[in-house]
Amino acid sequence: MAMSGFEGYEKRLELHFFGDDPAMLDNNLGLRLLDFESLEQVLNAVQCTVVSAVANQYFDAYVLSESSLFVYPTKIIIKTCGTTQLLKSIRPLIHYACNLGLSLCSCRYTRGTFIFPKAQPSPHTSFKEEVICLEDALPNNLCYRKASVMPSKTTTNSWHVFTASDESHIIPNDHDMYTVEVCMTDLDRVLARKFFLPPGGGNKSGDIAGKEMTKITGIGDINPRAMICDFAFDPCGYSMNGIHNDRYSTIHVTPEDGFSYASFECVGSIFDDDDIEHLVGTLRKAVQVFRPATLSVSTTCASHEVWPRVTHALEPLGLKCRSCAADEFPAAGSIVFQTFTARRK
Repeated sequence: MAMSGFEGYEKRLELHFFGDDPAMLDNNLGLRLLDFESLEQVLNAVQCTVVSAVANQYFDAYVLSESSLFVYPTKIIIKTCGTTQLLKSIRPLIHYACNLGLSLCSCRYTRGTFIFPKAQPSPHTSFKEEVICLEDALPNNLCYRKASVMPSKTTTNSWHVFTASDESHIIPNDHDMYTVEVCMTDLDRVLARKFFLPPGGGNKSGDIAGKEMTKITGIGDINPRAMICDFAFDPCGYSMNGIHNDRYSTIHVTPEDGFSYASFECVGSIFDDDDIEHLVGTLRKAVQVFRPATLSVSTTCASHEVWPRVTHALEPLGLKCRSCAADEFPAAGSIVFQTFTARRK
């Protein structure tokens, strides 16, 4: 394994806000009214930039130099890889939201186990340090808090979770929503090579090269209904956000040998038969783009109808479920963390 390489594993932060001023929410823009300069200030603190963006009537989706940002009227999701300092976004976001008449009511921070933990800057040198930073940055009204490291059968991979909530959002307003976060390592080498720019092809823009990668890798077929915003990095690496109605999906790829990594994340509603129906096929298609030797899936949902489908989706691909851990969290509901390995190992 390389001594150090690019850290594929993302840190993910989800913040929910509420407003007392109905006029603010009448036009239903809320946090989407944040001007681009303010967002740039936040991303500057995290140490990344916007490379591409797309929006619809429900939300704004940004591809970042390190992963993704989604801005809804009352929630923000930021996911960043590499050596970004994601938790430094919390204070400025609370501040800008406050200027819009919005207050923070819940927070969820999740990440896997870094491939290169020693390369991480403060406050990401350990989960303990991250929790201290979170506790410190969050307002006192978020009084229900829980931090946990969810284990797997392999010591190398665990899922780190911190959630916090105020009195009225312990059970989330959008309790029908689920989030599925897939982390894949040791990607099939032939498939991973498709995420390198062709030699001499470096004069193409990241947008044009991204479109080509989306097409040739089959990523465009994962959810044909989604509008895709994609970007290819030089010399290698790829990111995409897919948006369809108020749902997003996102993929990030670090294809280098020795520390190859890809992530796939999507959201849906348990009340939407369409979502549940498509979930198995979507997961299968996403995983087959990379054929990883190992992967983990974290499913966040207030109820238990989603996570059993994950096993159902992956076992036919020759992936065996090696471990499963579950826990309950304020404002998040239940989080189920499953790990899989390819039988070919």
